[in-house]
Amino acid sequence: MTILRGQFAVMLIVSLPDADGKAELERLLAPVSAELGLDALTVSPVAESAAVAVSPDHVITVYGADHPGIVHSVSAALAGHGVNITDLQTKLTGSGPSPLYVMMLEVEIGEAAPAALERALAEVGESADVEIAIRELDSEAL
Repeated sequence: MTILRGQFAVMLIVSLPDADGKAELERLLAPVSAELGLDALTVSPVAESAAVAVSPDHVITVYGADHPGIVHSVSAALAGHGVNITDLQTKLTGSGPSPLYVMMLEVEIGEAAPAALERALAEVGESADVEIAIRELDSEAL
């Protein structure tokens, strides 16, 4: 669950008892959707897959003036180093005409070289005019 541009959004994964379960679920949810005035309700099958254990080991924080492209720049740099983003949260804080944009990511750096990753994030910070910091995640904090 999250708030996206002021809109409440929820994504759920459920198991249904049989192949006709999707149609029955849609039928049952339609009046609830209408009653709540939901803008969208989608029921889609997803392929069965084994649960993948994630082990975040670093936290990345990003601070700066809000503008388009911050999430893309940071996530592209991380993808370029094979880093797995396990959690990402953003928010605007402060008041006035220029609120502060804050992004916090939990990541699993895998085989990425920490020094190279820090350099890549520093380059993103400079080009996106944001402050980026990376630190090891204290496992006891989880």
